[in-house]
Amino acid sequence: MVQAGSEGGDSQGRWTMPRESPSRPPGRRAFLRFAAAAGGAGLLASCTRSSGSSAASGTASRTASPVGPPTGSTAPTVGASSSPPSSADWTSLGHDLSGTLVRPGEAAYTVAKRQFDPRFDSLHPAGIAYCRDPHDVSTCLAFVRKYGVPVAARSGGHSYAGWSSSSGLIVDVTPMAGVNVSGTVATVGAGTHLVDFYNGLSAHGRVVPGGSCPTVGIAGLTLGGGVGVVSRAFGLTSDNVTSLQIVTADGLLRTCSASSNPDLFWACRGGGGGNFGVVTSFTFATHPASEIILFFLSWPWSQAARVISAWQSWAPHAPDELWSNLHLAAAPGGSIPSIQVGGTYLGSVGAASALLEKLYAAAGSDPSSPFLEVSPSWLHAMLVEAGCASLTVNECHLPTQNPAGQLSRASEYAKSDFFTKPLSSQGIGTLLSGVESLQRVNGAPGGAGGIALDALGGAVNRIAPGATAFVHRDALFQAQYTTTWPVGSASAGVARQHAWQQSFWQSMRPYVSGQAYQNYIDPALTNWRQAYYGANYNRLTQVKGTYDPDRVFTFPQAV
Repeated sequence: MVQAGSEGGDSQGRWTMPRESPSRPPGRRAFLRFAAAAGGAGLLASCTRSSGSSAASGTASRTASPVGPPTGSTAPTVGASSSPPSSADWTSLGHDLSGTLVRPGEAAYTVAKRQFDPRFDSLHPAGIAYCRDPHDVSTCLAFVRKYGVPVAARSGGHSYAGWSSSSGLIVDVTPMAGVNVSGTVATVGAGTHLVDFYNGLSAHGRVVPGGSCPTVGIAGLTLGGGVGVVSRAFGLTSDNVTSLQIVTADGLLRTCSASSNPDLFWACRGGGGGNFGVVTSFTFATHPASEIILFFLSWPWSQAARVISAWQSWAPHAPDELWSNLHLAAAPGGSIPSIQVGGTYLGSVGAASALLEKLYAAAGSDPSSPFLEVSPSWLHAMLVEAGCASLTVNECHLPTQNPAGQLSRASEYAKSDFFTKPLSSQGIGTLLSGVESLQRVNGAPGGAGGIALDALGGAVNRIAPGATAFVHRDALFQAQYTTTWPVGSASAGVARQHAWQQSFWQSMRPYVSGQAYQNYIDPALTNWRQAYYGANYNRLTQVKGTYDPDRVFTFPQAV
């Protein structure tokens, strides 16, 4: 999810041309926005959103700890009360929390109920509980079990379908945030935002792979897999989890690892957020922060077919140290679409340049505006990837996440695919036609759309499909189809852009694997069980039956 106002820029929100200067590296998205300007294209989205975030920090030495109901007590069953909770019941819940409960009518409610996407501002949860510790989470779950109140867990609130909200109680884990590094191990509160995750690790010279959207919550990202900008070298975010703590529907705080609750541990690495409980902390294995190279390349649209052909034969098969994406973007009423390639390389400039020369040779031409540089630090590289090259860490937040935050919320529709075979020339033609067709759509002024391809292979594909719940271990690259529009746009133009996106996605059915990325949750996907989880779905339902037999945690595409 990349939108104007959420990726950095000058103090007036204007986008400036990136400069080929080591002291002024372009934010990836600022670079792409500039390159797309000829077609009037807004920036293509690429933030990772989760289904229903489960999240943040807390520690326990026991495998299962009764942090909610007193020891020996029986947890109330769903709908145990014959009537919905009264105002007094809600007030009592607020008094029982060490965190804050926000209710309709209170001054903080309008902001507290918001998700990242303004499309969901019309949702009105009955309460938002800002949980400071696992006991708060358990107290909330006892309340929803007793009264049969719907519940959703929230860390970043980035669900494409709005499912990190609820008509009942939102369990918000953002107060449980923080990064504690000891040696090669990092313990991370599940309410931590991605930019703070990177910042905390970088202070110790350590790395865990993750995405590029700075405001997303680490919980949703991790629970759905976590495809990121160095995944080919280090695997998914979830592949680096060695243990986690989760409050399950019965109110127990459980430690999950390869030796403790291993079935639940398996499910929480790719099984999607909001399905099995509310995670309160993760423990990650980390990697040393090596030298990292950034590159940003663009070609004329006339060269797009050759560049796509070259890229798909290059990026998924390159050494693990290289990761790359390819963006095609257009705009309703725009003149010429844009094509850009970006990426990272863990190594020397010389080695990176040699790999890029292979891409240029395969494409038959050099890029028109290449940029290649050694990032001064790993944190700086992640800020660039987040579109925050000109911002501080504090500024690379929403104002509701950090008082200094300069990013803003934005709306977007997204769909996804995995490609396990190279696109044929016919497939490439269909891809280009789909992007070009947006130019003929009478969409929202300032709207945009396109497709982003992220290279896979490497460390991601060396893990067996059944080793974790993340089944997508045979793809060359994944795709995200997106369309965006300015907040407040007329609904008719937005609807036409949405129809374009659906048609574009449908046109690519002959060339894709049929799988979809569970973190790009898609409410229109009818075969979502097979698409998200494949052969792992049956095992996920068994885990669900063990830890949430009453389906306390549910939403339209819940396991």
